[in-house]
Amino acid sequence: MAEIGRDIARAASFLSQGELVAIPTETVYGLAANAYDEAAVVKIFEAKNRPAFDPLIVHTHSVAELSKIAREVPDVAYLLAEKFMPGPLTLILPKAEHVPLLVTSGHDSVGVRIPHHPLTLKLLQSLPFPLAAPSANPFGYVSPTTAQHVQDQLGNRLPYILDGGASHIGIESTIIRLDGHQVEVLRLGGLALEDLEDVVQISKAKIKTSSSNPAAPGMLSSHYSPRIKVLLGSISDNLQAVNPERVGIISLQGLYPNVPLDQQVQLSATGNLAEAARHLFSALRSLDGLNIDLILAEPMPEQGLGRAINDRLQRASFQG
Repeated sequence: MAEIGRDIARAASFLSQGELVAIPTETVYGLAANAYDEAAVVKIFEAKNRPAFDPLIVHTHSVAELSKIAREVPDVAYLLAEKFMPGPLTLILPKAEHVPLLVTSGHDSVGVRIPHHPLTLKLLQSLPFPLAAPSANPFGYVSPTTAQHVQDQLGNRLPYILDGGASHIGIESTIIRLDGHQVEVLRLGGLALEDLEDVVQISKAKIKTSSSNPAAPGMLSSHYSPRIKVLLGSISDNLQAVNPERVGIISLQGLYPNVPLDQQVQLSATGNLAEAARHLFSALRSLDGLNIDLILAEPMPEQGLGRAINDRLQRASFQG
């Protein structure tokens, strides 16, 4: 099984040898490899059983490094980067020639972000290359927010997990593609649209999903899914048609009297959507480990991080 520790030099050594290392970020834990080493990147796809058509995000440590990964960085990208990076924002930019097509799944563009986590920033600063890093979980399953989550699912497929504690945002980065000063949102995430709208114009009609050859990670209709079926909608209504003893509940604040308390998760007793986002994936994982038949979840308010939570719940509940 993988060693879990906080040794940046040890993590850097494995990465420099073309090995995989799980890294902590403010969003979720990533499964990292040298983004410029195609043989190392192949190991990511193999460890996750990830299809090659799903691109990876490249992680770096500073805004100055963006021009080494992208062949063109428009002024508005620098404006966004200066305001929101490090942080839960990924920019889709024209890729530099030396970025392998395997990283971008054949696209001529690459997703780049600067993670907001002190350990991983120090790790990136110590390396002569950026890191390609999708979430450190089997493809399609719930993303990990602790080192133990990674160990439980991928511990036999990598040598080292850099332990940075629990991810404090808990859902993946917001991914945007720039078209002049208008933004196309490819994936809702840990940066709320309201914050982006202070800087750039967003066309909400351009928020999109895809089921084949996505331009960015996390765009597939079915994703972030536990093994137990998730039913999204009114919990009170859906409880009428099921045995309450055999279900799990994910709600923002509510509790339901006929369902065992240990089968219910309140994402935030105070209704705080940032707190709810931080607890979402842990809630899905904990309920997925119970002897139940169904997980009932309710939509969050369509504001702030509630939009990103709803996006994850919709993909988790998608039945293709």
